[in-house]
Amino acid sequence: MIKDNIEILTIALIIDLILGDPYWFYHPVRLIGKFIEFEEKLIRKFFRTDKDLLTAGIALTIDTVLVTVLISWAVIKISTLIAPVLGFIIKVFIVYTALSVKSLKYEGMQVKKWLAESLDKGRERVGYIVGRDTTNLSQEEIIKATVETVAENTTDGIVSPMIFALLLGPVGAMAYKAVSTLDSMVGYRNEKYNFLGRFSAKTDDVFNFLSARLCGALMVIAAFILGFDYKNSWKILKRDHSNHKSPNSAWSESAVAGALGIQLGGTHEYFGVSVHKPTIGDPVKSVVIENIDQTIKIMYVTSLMLIIICWMIYSII
Repeated sequence: MIKDNIEILTIALIIDLILGDPYWFYHPVRLIGKFIEFEEKLIRKFFRTDKDLLTAGIALTIDTVLVTVLISWAVIKISTLIAPVLGFIIKVFIVYTALSVKSLKYEGMQVKKWLAESLDKGRERVGYIVGRDTTNLSQEEIIKATVETVAENTTDGIVSPMIFALLLGPVGAMAYKAVSTLDSMVGYRNEKYNFLGRFSAKTDDVFNFLSARLCGALMVIAAFILGFDYKNSWKILKRDHSNHKSPNSAWSESAVAGALGIQLGGTHEYFGVSVHKPTIGDPVKSVVIENIDQTIKIMYVTSLMLIIICWMIYSII
């Protein structure tokens, strides 16, 4: 079973590296998102108090994951009964949709391209990938936001779904995507979602716990392979891995910050509200636009190393 999962994951990764996620493609995550929106409307219609919303949030998470798992399993089962080769293709397709290597590269490079044209365009484009107010961001802040996004999403957009696909197959990968989508839609610590989305956010933390730490370690090795400062990457990883409100995000961000010799994090504006965040890394070097390319390279090498390690471990055992 593990060998089958590694084969499926390898083919899916190759397809993702080639195709990415075209904008015209109606991604399965959008279907998960529609289901979450439907559930939220029902919940808010019948539940009002904080306690009720907290309980409903637990049901929201369980329902979304369960429905996603059942539909994924049924699609695979039916396609396999029709023809085993069709079943294999569907499995590869499902895992492919769970990965985001090329799309992360694309989004990062688009910010770089627009920023090179003008500061206003850079602000506009980075707004596509971050949740903060980008109206008054400086060039340095735009670059930092892009580096942080690519680094953080290397965990939840690549390493985590790869691990779930490896251990639990395509259905496991989709279960992870359901949790990740819940977190991105309702897992906010604000007045609207503080209670409804709390369980989803905590579940996402649990699902990414091991992957975040593995991702950080792999990024240090990637820094060594690419000729970046891997010693500083390891130093900053050990020192700053908890410098984030999320228990997982700073692992990859600190590894990248150390490798590039730059400082990430700090206070940001979220639509009129200043949110203080600890800094990650030291400002050894100035933040430059090439840091986006460098972070993308680290992301790519990290992704490829993980699949190579999977094959190496399998061949040994």
